Amino acid sequence: MRTRKRPERVVVLALDGVYPFELGIPSRIFGTTDGRYEVVTCTVDGRPVRTNADFSVTVEHGPEALETADTVVVAPISPARVTAELPAEVAAALARIPAGARIVSICTGAFVLAAAGLLDGRRATTHWLLAEQFRSMFPHVELDPGVLFVDDGRILTSAGASSGVDVCLHIVREDHGSELANAVARCCVVPPFRDGGQAQYIEQPVPESAATSTAATRAWALQRLGEPLSLADLASHARMSLRTFARRFNDEVGLSPGRWLIQQRVARARHLLEASDLSVDQIAGEVGFATGASLRQHLHAAIGVSPQAYRRTFQAVR
Repeated sequence: MRTRKRPERVVVLALDGVYPFELGIPSRIFGTTDGRYEVVTCTVDGRPVRTNADFSVTVEHGPEALETADTVVVAPISPARVTAELPAEVAAALARIPAGARIVSICTGAFVLAAAGLLDGRRATTHWLLAEQFRSMFPHVELDPGVLFVDDGRILTSAGASSGVDVCLHIVREDHGSELANAVARCCVVPPFRDGGQAQYIEQPVPESAATSTAATRAWALQRLGEPLSLADLASHARMSLRTFARRFNDEVGLSPGRWLIQQRVARARHLLEASDLSVDQIAGEVGFATGASLRQHLHAAIGVSPQAYRRTFQAVR
């Protein structure tokens, strides 16, 4: 988690062919954090850029803004404009990014980072429809087209369109905790948490009716995380056989029911570690882990720290 006395400066890079919706995501998310971030938008030459729609956008800053960035977000461009080698002016702009800055791409923005060599040897993602094109152009990148976003430390990549919301909320959550990220999500009327392990919407069949969905059972389970929920319990609530429920659950969520439950329990535990004074054992009971040791194991597997270390980090900035 990062702590700063000044707002973190997020610089969004808009290139020719930019998608207007995704270009506005960083400002909408980071701009709803009570001043914890400052968001500015720039182009490679300070001039207006054409969008992939029937209008252009004018920005206030040129490439010099990148030199002041704590975080850089590369907005997506039309697939027709992606190239294996960067135009000279784009390469020159990216070279201005400070060595320690965090770099984020949305959708086809990953092509820009890959062309700059920033993703070589790293795990990354982009829109699933462009996965094969990406692999052929950048074989040295470990592409995972089945997730919403990839956090690879300094560099984060996200999939298409609304996954830009997911990765920006993830950054807020990592920097300032779940309470603020959830508040931002509520203000923007978006889901507060769609984990990066969830699948992109890759040619999934439309359910025959709402009755075939597992959504109601997921909502039911979230109200009972402290209980020992089994696959049989979930399937029974959904009025499906075990096999049918497991298949449909994975189709809709991209995870097995067991893995999804663990993720939800860890997320709830993180919130309680941040916002309450309950002991680790008490929190474990509240979220459905049998023991404090089990909570420690799952939290460490998820984010690499112990409950005590996680709590100290957030209490330090209260």
